[in-house]
Amino acid sequence: MIKYLFSIIFFINFTTVVTYAANVVMEDNIVIDTLPNDLSQLNFKTVGKAKFSVLFWDIYNSTLYTQTGRYLHDNSSESLLFEIEYLKDITAEDLLERTAQQWEHLNVPELVYSKYLPALKTIWPDISSGDKLTLFVQNQQSVFYFNHEKVGVIEEADFSKLFLDIWLSPNTSQTQLRKELLGEVK
Repeated sequence: MIKYLFSIIFFINFTTVVTYAANVVMEDNIVIDTLPNDLSQLNFKTVGKAKFSVLFWDIYNSTLYTQTGRYLHDNSSESLLFEIEYLKDITAEDLLERTAQQWEHLNVPELVYSKYLPALKTIWPDISSGDKLTLFVQNQQSVFYFNHEKVGVIEEADFSKLFLDIWLSPNTSQTQLRKELLGEVK
């Protein structure tokens, strides 16, 4: 009887572990509906952290994670997480406008970036101070999370690099922030 009970307990615990692992990442498919509060549970390491401020207003904290703890700018097949924790309220419309402005700064043709704006408009909510918006890139898919809950996917392979270039391109408008995110300065 005790042996039977032990077998049941082991099976239940084993099933829970297997189910949790399957819900996190399953082979080549993204199946994460909710990110854990501690992103290291996904076996990602911090590359760098940065705070974006304008004059004396703190706008957001950002953190870049990869599985190796390094970011290879030209390696678009690398899985990564990029999380922004907002320190002030911002509307979805303002977020879209600022994103387009940054793409323009990078000389991305409007024809290239404008095709993503409708999708982003449906994905991004209005932001309140304390909210987190996270991008998870895996297998050249871009999955957005709002406060760790999945809110949308952009499947075009070029999108993730285009989006991350806002912060990580050598031509970004925020070179100090880039250095901090890449772990070049603390």
